[in-house]
Amino acid sequence: MEQRDSRTAPPALGVGMVGYSFMGAAHSQGWRTVGHVFDLPLRPVLAAIAGRDAHAVRAAADKHGWAAAETDWRALIARDDVQLVDICTPGDSHAEIAIAALEAGKHVLCEKPLANSVAEAEAMVAAAEAARSRGQLAMVGFNYRRVPALTFARRFIADGRLGTLRHVRVSYLQDWLVDPDFPLTWRLQREHAGSGALGDLGAHIVDLAQFLAGEVLVGVSAQMETFVKERPRLDGASSGLTASGGTLRGPVTVDDAAVFTGRLASGALATFEATRMASGRKNALRLEVNGESGSLAFDLERLNELSFHDHREPAATAGFRRIDVTEAEHPYLEGWWPPGHPLGYEHTFSHQARDLVEAIASGTDLRPSFADGLQVQRVLAAVEESARKNSVYTPVQAVEAEVR
Repeated sequence: MEQRDSRTAPPALGVGMVGYSFMGAAHSQGWRTVGHVFDLPLRPVLAAIAGRDAHAVRAAADKHGWAAAETDWRALIARDDVQLVDICTPGDSHAEIAIAALEAGKHVLCEKPLANSVAEAEAMVAAAEAARSRGQLAMVGFNYRRVPALTFARRFIADGRLGTLRHVRVSYLQDWLVDPDFPLTWRLQREHAGSGALGDLGAHIVDLAQFLAGEVLVGVSAQMETFVKERPRLDGASSGLTASGGTLRGPVTVDDAAVFTGRLASGALATFEATRMASGRKNALRLEVNGESGSLAFDLERLNELSFHDHREPAATAGFRRIDVTEAEHPYLEGWWPPGHPLGYEHTFSHQARDLVEAIASGTDLRPSFADGLQVQRVLAAVEESARKNSVYTPVQAVEAEVR
């Protein structure tokens, strides 16, 4: 068998991942695939994965192709064969792991939201800025920026095709918490998740609104609600529990849903809805941007398409038309399939990995940075503060007429 000359292979980039559940599997797919699709200046090597359960993390390593398994993330960071640390853990550990990795001289990719608080995110940005002076990169994983249709939409808007922006509206709807007997997982506990639908889904749509518009939110007004106040505990603990039908239930300490309005720096208005209680909606991320000259719309369930309306067309023929984002000249598509062959959710993680590897090799800055993650964290904090202030409703004067 002919062997490849090792002198022609790009240098290795050892990747170490902390966490192995849903996001760990998605990131593993991205790292495992990216080098087979794109010509990269560095060759990602799945060096090690870390998790607290020795049996589970070894099984994850075998399933996803990691060479080694660690039960302590500190041991993973200390490994000589790891140059980049990918953090896929609950938000309460992001700051500690990221700062330690940066101080150890590693590049860092951290899942969203960046942290559980503004203070933690600020500390992470300070560590990233110090590391940048040493040539290290730190990026937050807002993977939906890497959907080809949305990357293309950003260019479309930046080129002025919509003119001055007037409205941005985004919603992210799921239904996996509709059942009141769904268990009290870490995502429903503030000490681990930071917030509920707001951080889990709202972080994505805040980032996308700012990414597409090319500007930041400068003010918000919000309402939040927790519809199911208690859920079955998984750990059998007894403190602070109530019994229902023989099942011990603990308090849900995060939001089930958040709705808020905002204003972008340019004056454009924005509306947001994030909920995990929209029955029938599995992963419905939808957005629309309206400008003086036209509109763009996107639906994650039709991930390879954009809808575009050119308001300058004659009224008789005007309307939304479909743009099939599968051509080789569209973002990221040069490495994949012939036109018309759609991509899926998992490809966004390969695109994220490609951009990060290329930035590390060239020494150039990459977005979204930890500073971008901090900006989103500040918006989330402002939403929570607004919701607290708005929790006491201002009565609406009753109209003395039958509502028909």
